[in-house]
Amino acid sequence: MAQLPIFPLNTVVFPGMSTPLHVFEDRYRTLVRDLLEQPDPTRRLFGIVAIREGYEVGAHEARSMYRIGCAVQLRQVRPYDDGRFDIETVGRHRMRVDAVDASGPYLTAEVAELTDDPPPELTDESLRAAAARALATFEDYRHLLTELRGDEVLAGTMPKDPELLSYSLAASALLSLRERQSLLEASSAYQRLELVRYRLAEEIRAMQVLPSLPATEVARTGWSPN
Repeated sequence: MAQLPIFPLNTVVFPGMSTPLHVFEDRYRTLVRDLLEQPDPTRRLFGIVAIREGYEVGAHEARSMYRIGCAVQLRQVRPYDDGRFDIETVGRHRMRVDAVDASGPYLTAEVAELTDDPPPELTDESLRAAAARALATFEDYRHLLTELRGDEVLAGTMPKDPELLSYSLAASALLSLRERQSLLEASSAYQRLELVRYRLAEEIRAMQVLPSLPATEVARTGWSPN
């Protein structure tokens, strides 16, 4: 069990993935300044937890947050003269929020690190096969989006490690917050790979059934406001 500052956001963050943020609220400016006072960069950690859809960030945060989030490390900071920051974080591991403390300048919480719990009967061969299936479906999805959009989208090399691949696909797929949260909450890389493959296959079927609709807007925002 550990105590971490908590940054509620209207997005889902995954381990191993880089997330840029624009920090402008006073409480989160304080959070960044407090993290920078930690001399060991590897200990500049805080938790990012998604806000349930239908809530605004800042409204009843402790009650509207999901309980599964991602512990992230502050990696880069660009300060502005007016006190704002552009920061970049990288996801370290999944976490469960067990108790929230709202008495300070920003939320903190008692959190527990979550590790993947693969099915006992799962073999390395089965996991690699699940990774190959999920990656093939993602490529079909990407190619169809590219055709609809008219230019290449979601390009880039995916990792070979099944666990990291499961997070990369989850982060790249253009899914709803709730769907992305379900991927974060999946208890193993195998389950995550199968679930993202199912979600992507659903998206492919929808696009094939309604090809006359405008292509999905796939331009991703570079900075997420707090």
